This record gives sequence, structure tokens and C-alpha cells, in this order.
Amino acid sequence: MTDTEARNKVLGVRHYVLGVLVVVYTFNFIDRQILSILLDPIKNELGLSDTAMGMLTGFAFATFYATLGIPIARYADRSNRRNLVALSLGIWSMMTAISGLAQNFWHLLLARIGVGIGEAGCSPPAHSMIADYYPANQRATALGIYSLGIPFGIMFGLFAGGWMNEFFGWRAAFFVVGLPGILLAFVVRFSITEPPRGLAEGRVANSDQPTIKETVKYLWNKRSFRHFSFAAALTAFTGYGIITWTPSFLIRSFDMGTGEIGTWFGLILGIPGGIGIALGGFLADKFGSKDPKWYLWTAAIALLLCVPLNITAYLMTDSITALFAMIIPTMLGNFYQATSFSQTQGISTLRMRAVAAGILLFIINIIGLGLGPQTVGIISDLFNPSFGKESLRYALAVCSLFHAWAAWHFFLGGKYLKDDLVLTD
Repeated sequence: MTDTEARNKVLGVRHYVLGVLVVVYTFNFIDRQILSILLDPIKNELGLSDTAMGMLTGFAFATFYATLGIPIARYADRSNRRNLVALSLGIWSMMTAISGLAQNFWHLLLARIGVGIGEAGCSPPAHSMIADYYPANQRATALGIYSLGIPFGIMFGLFAGGWMNEFFGWRAAFFVVGLPGILLAFVVRFSITEPPRGLAEGRVANSDQPTIKETVKYLWNKRSFRHFSFAAALTAFTGYGIITWTPSFLIRSFDMGTGEIGTWFGLILGIPGGIGIALGGFLADKFGSKDPKWYLWTAAIALLLCVPLNITAYLMTDSITALFAMIIPTMLGNFYQATSFSQTQGISTLRMRAVAAGILLFIINIIGLGLGPQTVGIISDLFNPSFGKESLRYALAVCSLFHAWAAWHFFLGGKYLKDDLVLTD
């Protein structure tokens, strides 16, 4: 085999692995976010409050998802990451299907906890594998492509959940999106190749694996990480609040049906949202390769622009204008994802990469996923005596303000990033 043929084979393998992992991550977000389009039907059948529904979509899921992600990631740093992803996919897919059998709040709570436990084993090992397949100057782009699973999953979840609910009810929606993931788990297990650690950089991993405590201390000593991890969490706080509650806002304020919302809001999250993730990763690599601070400053600028645009969208008085107004902030609000994940890999040593990703995801999900939907639900209930069914409109507008705080921390993180990047182990 010639050098060119060998290089093409490596490129083909890594592109295939990345493609499969994008599909896995798509299922991850289909199963995670389908609940948002079904909030009002479930709330009405089970007689729950916005605060209770916020707990189901946020803290109940995020607590187990984020907390278990770290020990699972440590296991991934010393074992076969492909097998872990396959097993996790099978677990969360089964628990999603079981959600359709829930008869009360507690049944659904336990099912959502099960989904969180399964999904905890997805991204940390996937990030670590991608970092081993793609060199540093292509990593933000590669992780941006992987992160396309987020908007694609949300889009398909909203679309499938919305129309399945209209025709067959919310229970059938959980079965339809959950069961195919079990088949995909076998594809992952038997077709993906586990890469040698350090493959892309031509480095060999040290046999000593840092403990979780050592990894936390290592990352905390990186000033850039302290800032950009918190910035990512604040961005996710607003993002998860918007994704979870906008369908209910459109139902209550404009009397839209779940199928219609699933189509239009799903397309907005899927297409502009996907463009934002890919473009954010591309621009971070383009400008960051010349000056590392721009790896994070691109996200800071995008988030500052989001604040007035989001507030404008939620103060619109008709559904068409409101949906159109969501397009640009949806795109800009996703700039942060690829570069946050990429720089976490870039400042970490080889044997701590999965744990580092797990720690970042812990911070993002405890603050963002755990508190974002819950906080919007609480604010909506507090605003209800004054604004009635319009309370969600103002709760979401308040939530949008956190993007400005996030932008400030991305700016500070960029100032310190150059000194924190790891070039050798």
C-alpha cells in the first residue's frame, strides 16, 4: 500500500467514525428533547404544573446525566470507548421507549432518570475518540460536525414528537423515537474502529491515568477553562430554557398545534442551529489558528448579538414574525459548542481527555440543563398571576439576558487560552 493509499484509508476511517457518531448524537438529542414538544399534552393528562414539567426536562435528567458522566468518562480513558458508546446508546433508547408507559409523574421521572444515566456514556468517550482521529487545527471543525447531532436531533425529535402526538398521542411518540436506537447500538459496536490514543498528534499516551480529583485540579488551574466552562454553562442555561419552553410558548400565545410547531420550530433549530454549530467551529479554527484567543472570542461576539435578537423574538405579537425572528439568534447561539469542546481537549493530556469532556459536560448540564428549564418554569409560574397564559413569553425574555454574562466569560477565557494549550504530554 502506498503512502497516499494509507493516508486515504485513515481519512476514510475517521470520516466514517465521525459520521456514525453524528448519528448517535442525533439520537441522543431526539430522545432527550422530544419531551419539550410533548410538555403541554403530558401536563394536561397528568395534571402537572410548569415547575414539575421543568423538573422532568431539566434537573431530574441533568443530575444523573452530568454526575455519572465523570466516572463513566474515567472508565473511558482506560478502556474501549466504542463499546461504552454502544452500551449507553442501547440503555437510553430503551428508557425513552419505556417513557411511553408512564402513568404518573413518578413513572415519568424514573424513566427520564434512566435516559440520563444512559446518555451519560455518550459524549465524553466520543469527544476523546474524535480528538484522537483529528489533529488540533481540525478539531473544532470535527467536533462542530459531531455537535450537529444536537440541532438534527432536536429537529427530528420535535417533528416526530409533534406529529405523532397529533395522530397517535404522546405515548406513541416515545416508542417511535426510542426503539430504533437499540438497532443503532449494534452498528456502533460492530462497525466502528477504536483509535489508538494520541493518533492524530503522533503522540503516545502515558500509562499513568490521572484521578478524577487530579483532573479537576488540573483543569481548575487553567484560567481559560474556569472562564469558558462557566460561559458555556450560562449559554446552555439560556439555550435549554428556550428549546424546552418555546413550543409551550407557541401553543399558549398563538394556539399553534404540536405538529405545526414541530415542523417550523424544528426546522429553525435544525437548519440555522446546525449552521451555527458548524460555522462557529469553522470560524474558531480559522481565526484561532492565527491567534488562540479567537477560539473563544468568536463565541463571545455571537452571544452579545443574541441578546436583543432573542428578546425581540419573544415580544412579537404574531407567530410567523416570532418564528422568523428566532432564526438568527438560534444560529449565533450555537457558535460556542464546537470550540468549547475542542479547547477542553486542547488543554488536556491524553489520558484525561474523556474525563475532561465529562467535567465540562457536568458543568454545562448542571447549570444549563439542570437549572435552565427549571428556572423558566418557575419564573413562568411566578409571572402567571400578572400575565396569565403570556407568562412564558416574559420568562423566556428574562432567560435570554444570560447570554451577555456568558459573552463576558468567553472574552476573559480567550485572554488566557494561549498559555493553557497542551502541545506535548
